[in-house]
Amino acid sequence: MNHLKSLLERSAFGVCSYLGEKIGVASARVRMYFIYLSFATLGSPVIFYLFVAFWLNIRNYIKQKRSPMWN
Repeated sequence: MNHLKSLLERSAFGVCSYLGEKIGVASARVRMYFIYLSFATLGSPVIFYLFVAFWLNIRNYIKQKRSPMWN
């Protein structure tokens, strides 16, 4: 079960985990709120989710480019 959970977290860009760490809330609760809000607002939080996923991806890319090759 933990293997499946980690696979889903990696493939889902880690947005809920990131937001949960920043806010101080469990990532499972953040996921639950995204699901509830998506149903209640007909999917508009999905746009926010994709924006944050794109931002995190760009941020990680920039961090990789800035880190020196030798450590």
